[in-house]
Amino acid sequence: MGRHRSDPRGLARILIAAIAVVLALALLVIGGLALVNALTSSSSEPGSANPPGTQDASESASPTPEQTRATRTAAAAATPLLIRVIGAPTQVFVRVSGSGEVLQQGTLNTGEARQYEQAPLDVVALNGAAVEVVIYGKKQPPKPSGTRGEWFVPER
Repeated sequence: MGRHRSDPRGLARILIAAIAVVLALALLVIGGLALVNALTSSSSEPGSANPPGTQDASESASPTPEQTRATRTAAAAATPLLIRVIGAPTQVFVRVSGSGEVLQQGTLNTGEARQYEQAPLDVVALNGAAVEVVIYGKKQPPKPSGTRGEWFVPER
């Protein structure tokens, strides 16, 4: 009878499996710690650069309602497209006109909004009455209930 040797490939497979299990456990621990830190964070804004209890100079002086409205109006006028679902959830399709790149294809739920900084855009909503469409700060007229809504956002 000869000597019996263990298969070196079998040992390598066991070692690789053990390393994979250790890495998976390490990822679970790191993910769990990140989740606990995110849930127990005292910062009011995620990713805030300021330590808790401090404020930016911009946060210390609260803007007047007129300033807030003017800022919102200027931002809306500069934004090519803002689409918000105000009715029942509906299918929305947004595509870049020149390249054909699809930016949105799917159902948007009530209260959900999408803002797009690109133009030109082709926009289609299965139920045009369920969405509020703002193109360069101008609210578009509502479509009849149950009809397909189509809009074009030109390049400025």
